[in-house]
Amino acid sequence: MKLMERVKAALRVKHYSLRTEKTYCYWIRFFIRFHRMRLPATIAGH
Repeated sequence: MKLMERVKAALRVKHYSLRTEKTYCYWIRFFIRFHRMRLPATIAGH
């Protein structure tokens, strides 16, 4: 299962609104693009 599918499934289980789901997905996509799709381990500022 892809990341966004897992996020949506988790939000639906918790009964979040559709608007909240869309907003969370937007910010997740923004974060991924901002960091140029790097692995989380390489994002840290060490």
